[in-house]
Amino acid sequence: MVDDSSSIAQQIRFAIANRRLVELRYAGVARVAEPHDYGMLNRRERLLVHQHRGPARPGQASIGWRLLDISKIEGLTALEDTFSGSRGRAHRHHHQWEIIYARVE
Repeated sequence: MVDDSSSIAQQIRFAIANRRLVELRYAGVARVAEPHDYGMLNRRERLLVHQHRGPARPGQASIGWRLLDISKIEGLTALEDTFSGSRGRAHRHHHQWEIIYARVE
């Protein structure tokens, strides 16, 4: 896994541009997800993902949308596996981003 923050940003941008799944370590836990939006929200860099594998809070499905703080990503790798892209118009505006660096189209 990649561990420096500039490489993480590069990997995120690459994965979004090429619709690649990512494997990441977030707050000490491994996850596999589709990266959809990368940008600034509430003055923090964040990544909106649709998680395929990873932990869930009690009462929450392990698969689904997650908003991750970039500062808590300990490593990230773009995988060879791809995903089809946006999950439709209804899912394009989850949050009011201050700045969008990259978005799946």
